[in-house]
Amino acid sequence: MSSVTWDQVLAWRMRRQFVETAEDASPLEIARRLAGVQAQVASAAEFAVAVRQRTPAAGAVARALLDERTLVKTWAARGTLHLLPSDEAAAHLVLCSAVRNWEKPSWQRSFGATPADLEAIAAAASDALSGGAALTREELAQAVVDETGSQHLAEVLGSGWGTLLKPLAWWGVLCYGPSQGTRVTFTSPAHWLPGWTGLPSMENAARTVIHGYLGAHGPATPDMFDNWLMRKQNRKGDVKAWFAAAEDGLATVEVEGVPMYVLEEHRDELLDTEPTTSVRLLGAFDQYVLGAGTGATYLVPAVHRSQVSRAAGWISPVVLHQGRVAGIWESKDGDLAVTVFEDVPAGPLKDEVNRLRPLLS
Repeated sequence: MSSVTWDQVLAWRMRRQFVETAEDASPLEIARRLAGVQAQVASAAEFAVAVRQRTPAAGAVARALLDERTLVKTWAARGTLHLLPSDEAAAHLVLCSAVRNWEKPSWQRSFGATPADLEAIAAAASDALSGGAALTREELAQAVVDETGSQHLAEVLGSGWGTLLKPLAWWGVLCYGPSQGTRVTFTSPAHWLPGWTGLPSMENAARTVIHGYLGAHGPATPDMFDNWLMRKQNRKGDVKAWFAAAEDGLATVEVEGVPMYVLEEHRDELLDTEPTTSVRLLGAFDQYVLGAGTGATYLVPAVHRSQVSRAAGWISPVVLHQGRVAGIWESKDGDLAVTVFEDVPAGPLKDEVNRLRPLLS
């Protein structure tokens, strides 16, 4: 089995993810290449796209979401909001739904809802959105109560709204629609997304998502994929079955002695990749970091993890040197304040700061 180093892997990932060199790529092309862009913080998602573009265009993400509808905003990996290609979103939803955490007694105790409650909410929401309506949280909750006549469901929706909507998103009942001022709306993907054909089989979904993940974040083990998808909450047997379904087109390489999967079409390119010496800056919640996870010590030094993965799930903007996290930065008054963990070449760092500065204004 052929072998590569982590230095090679990180250099290859940087090229694949438009980090080493920004390109003339659209928001759709970037989201597809990254297997989704985390959008829990909307501005971070827009920055993640812009930093990868040679000539960023203001409003491009919004146009892709609202006018072209080539991207959709919905809950996906790790139960967080993502921008996904509209033609691949259903596959992500199917794989996320396999976690079925709402069937666990601990989840039911925490959120006061049973699987039967969720099914009733889903049925009522489907009816309310069936005509292509875009409803605010309050309007959708009222429609559920009106349909079911259940004060209990009203109380459930009032206390655990976001958590209860995730299964509905994964079942294909709803996704984000156009905002009404500062208020978000939800709509039916069947009406909102051009070419929506419903949810694929688990096997087809696994192939789409695993191949997409490895195309951006490979080489990787099934355990690494599971950590990215749902923080290792899936059944090991399910993950094994998914990789079996996706095996056509996969190859294996050793990364410093550990066998990992990579797309067959990328194997030779990876083997020929030279380590990078570049300095790059990425924003908060960037997929380059999230694809590996902040617990990956080959990327984030363990001693500095707490500065990258902060309280309340915040993932800091990072400085990359030679593909690894070598510092963090923050925006202050339209400028960048950089904190490095190690020696980083001053000239390339200055050039990268100057490149990013216009994106912060």
